[in-house]
Amino acid sequence: MKHAFVRAALCAVLLLPLAAQAHKMWMVPSATVISGDDAWVTVDAAVSNDLYYPDHFPAQLDQLVITAPDGTTVKPENAATGKYRSTFDLAVPQKGTYRLALVNQGVFANYEVDGQKKRWRGKADELKTAIPANAKNVQVSEMASRVETFVTQGTPSDGALKPTNKGLELVPVTKPNDLMTGEKATFQLLLDGKPAANIKVIAINGATRYRNAQDEMDTSTDKDGKFSFTWPTAGMYWVNASSEDDKTSVKEAKQRRLGYTATLEVLPQ
Repeated sequence: MKHAFVRAALCAVLLLPLAAQAHKMWMVPSATVISGDDAWVTVDAAVSNDLYYPDHFPAQLDQLVITAPDGTTVKPENAATGKYRSTFDLAVPQKGTYRLALVNQGVFANYEVDGQKKRWRGKADELKTAIPANAKNVQVSEMASRVETFVTQGTPSDGALKPTNKGLELVPVTKPNDLMTGEKATFQLLLDGKPAANIKVIAINGATRYRNAQDEMDTSTDKDGKFSFTWPTAGMYWVNASSEDDKTSVKEAKQRRLGYTATLEVLPQ
């Protein structure tokens, strides 16, 4: 029951319009740039009201994909899920950049049975048996989201940063672990492998619990899907974009909702 509740809650977060997102999903590593032959990081993952303070519910790790610098997939260690956050350890022996991603795909349905409103979230192949035959006003949405962060051992590399050409994805132009205050950083947003033009992107520095305003920065992608931020202060930034279209792969779904989130560390000069 608890697992089902968490999945439904995570889905609700993913389906919220960008401007209405009070709850934010994130992953935060203990370090983003490290060195040493026996290097490790510990990562927290959660959905919370404040960045990066776990106070709502944990992110689920069953969709975690970790890509090493050589493009291979590696597994986390000591994974655990608690009341408010999930956590795992990651050994990073390879030189270069690791990509850590929570990849969520599925469908979400709203419907009515005997006058009562119902919700369901799951895999597309479960939809037919999950919705009762007497359900009315059935509305189905396909959804896909990625929540990412990056860790670099030594010199940055690009092997783990190749897009999958599915949903919204970030292609770093500026190295994701080479961000400094006062410097312009540029990225490209792709939608199904093609430049995602005219998509709003926001960035919020963490520790929002300790200030009265979100201090949100926003911009939009250009015709090539590129966007830039110049970081005013150091910290862990939550970068987020979302979009909707009708390019569904599930015949029952009339719309597709997509989201992308990254945690990026900006260091002082």
